[in-house]
Amino acid sequence: MAFSTSASGPSSEEQYFMFGPYKVYHKEVFHTTHLTFAMVNLRPLLPVKRFIDLTSEEATDLWLTAHKVGGTLEDHYQASSLTFTIQDGPEAGQTVPHVHIHILPRKAGDFMRRNGKNDCLYDAIDEKEKELKQGFDLDIVRKDRSWEERTQEAHVFQKLFP
Repeated sequence: MAFSTSASGPSSEEQYFMFGPYKVYHKEVFHTTHLTFAMVNLRPLLPVKRFIDLTSEEATDLWLTAHKVGGTLEDHYQASSLTFTIQDGPEAGQTVPHVHIHILPRKAGDFMRRNGKNDCLYDAIDEKEKELKQGFDLDIVRKDRSWEERTQEAHVFQKLFP
């Protein structure tokens, strides 16, 4: 994780983290440790290393942060479960070169199968990927959220991590 001063962006004195090749401004981040940070997503659903290249300290800190963030967001969204996912490498679906964990608060029936199992989330993701491969442009289908939307969400989450 890099922490620098931005020459451009929302404020000339705004600090930012590097997320792969991208700048993530402090106002988009809601929790930090000395090795990791939790941020709001620019596009929901879908020289940084791969997970297998992290040191033991970095991997431990990443999962401890996911543990804290997951539990807090589960409470905030009044969910009953969590899905944690990592896409580690291009064949696993990693599209931007950075290590990160997606944390999805889950509720009963949110992705229900006909057989009563609540694991249809991966089918929904697979179906969306098939649609995208059939001619959809990912940059058209998944719209960037505005700076205001991201900073408002981060502000709400910052209050959860005093």
